[in-house]
Amino acid sequence: MADIVLINPRFEVSYWGMEHALPFMGKRANLPVACLPLLAALTPPEHTITLIDENVEAINYERCAKADIVGVTGMSVQRFRMKEILAELKRRGCFTVVGGPLVTVQEDYFEGLADVIFIGEAEDSWPRFLGEWKHRLHQYRYEQAEKTDMSKVPTPRFDLLKMRHYAFGSLQFSRGCPFQCEFCDIIVTFGRRPRIKTTEQVIKEIDALWAQKMRIVFIVDDNLIGNKKEIKKVLREVTAWQVERGYPITFFTEASIDLADDPELMQMMLDANIIATFIGIESPNEASLRETKKFQNVRSGGTMLEKVHRIQDAGIEVWCGMIMGFDNDDETIFDAQIDFVREARIAHSMSGMLYAIAKTPLHARLAAEGRLDTADSPEFGTNVIPLKVTREELRDGYVKVMNELYTPEAYFGRLEDLWIKGNFDIGTSRAKYWKKHPFQRFKMESIWLVQAIGLFVRFMTMIPEAHLRAEYRRRVWRYLKHRQNPGMVFTYMVKIAQHYHAYTMATQMKSGATQVYNSY
Repeated sequence: MADIVLINPRFEVSYWGMEHALPFMGKRANLPVACLPLLAALTPPEHTITLIDENVEAINYERCAKADIVGVTGMSVQRFRMKEILAELKRRGCFTVVGGPLVTVQEDYFEGLADVIFIGEAEDSWPRFLGEWKHRLHQYRYEQAEKTDMSKVPTPRFDLLKMRHYAFGSLQFSRGCPFQCEFCDIIVTFGRRPRIKTTEQVIKEIDALWAQKMRIVFIVDDNLIGNKKEIKKVLREVTAWQVERGYPITFFTEASIDLADDPELMQMMLDANIIATFIGIESPNEASLRETKKFQNVRSGGTMLEKVHRIQDAGIEVWCGMIMGFDNDDETIFDAQIDFVREARIAHSMSGMLYAIAKTPLHARLAAEGRLDTADSPEFGTNVIPLKVTREELRDGYVKVMNELYTPEAYFGRLEDLWIKGNFDIGTSRAKYWKKHPFQRFKMESIWLVQAIGLFVRFMTMIPEAHLRAEYRRRVWRYLKHRQNPGMVFTYMVKIAQHYHAYTMATQMKSGATQVYNSY
């Protein structure tokens, strides 16, 4: 029997991390990473396992030193902290294993610090390693010969995490994406054939999150609709679960823009109470989209702007990813990105500089062209050396875009264009259900009203910038004159928190108070 500790290191500040706003929300992290509770569920019962997410609690190194195996996982944005943790663990004589997205694409990154590394998925390789470790026959490198059969993935052990400290829950329906974007490592790690869990598995995971009192959940699939036929089957059962319990959970997710071409699928997402989706739009420059093989964004059926509006008109809010620094991007791309996001009425844009991840086609191409900065911490915030702008222009243009997108005037202007002028509403299928169940509506809206008031009081007492407090008061009052729905008001408070984080991140980069944090 092994005593195992698994660690997720703290993140550097990032767009989605919400680090600047979490204290106002009474939380320590935005959402749990999927791997820790899943690895715990994959661990045979004869072993003991402890999960440590450094984003919500400090690492107890004395506890780690007593363990037989200490595992560390992480993404690129966590790489420096991962090295620090592994160095300390080795100093204390720990047997260390490393897995996750970073080591999958950079196998030699932790050389000398890891006794075992795991490449790619680990549903088969993790239990196999534990069996071999028991007999001291373990290997240094583990990689599954085949992709994981998603129908056999167990329910994650959310009960082993301190879920009360997370703002949102996390849930996975599927892995893989059918597209071939040059810069993306998803198809490197998970492949181009989407694999999906059974409806029974998904419902069990939702039950497990519900038991942990999670009421807002991010479906972390990199493209929820990669297999539209199969996801529709799952969505029907999720809808049935929601109806049976009075629509208690709100979901948001990620999808490709071809969602706009399937009205039935959009309605099914609404019926399951998926209220928002992140879409990789990447660029308003069609030449750049073709360059990076983002062909799904330039297909017929309307412009990208029209497709975004179609999804919004269906009742699903759109968030987006935008990238600067493609070979076809010149100095006009920065204003073009700002204009597109404004015209699209997208409040939340994760804008970033193109970054070449190891093992991706982009990385191989740029390496062959001698256009990669190989430093572990590139001076200009990205390892890509662009063609039509200088590295300084790309960095400064990115910082400009972030700052212009997240001035209060620009951000709330986009939000009001959609929510007030566009009369946008969320949870329309839930609202129809509540017309027949008024008590359930009263119960939920009472909770939301209390939460909205609580968040507003926190903003007014904890946000240090007086001009932002005044701006938020003005915007809330303007919104209340048009809409008094408690659920929408609560969501508006979350929007304020998201603005504060992005605004703070952008202004600190512009002033030089912090390094340039690249979203990609």
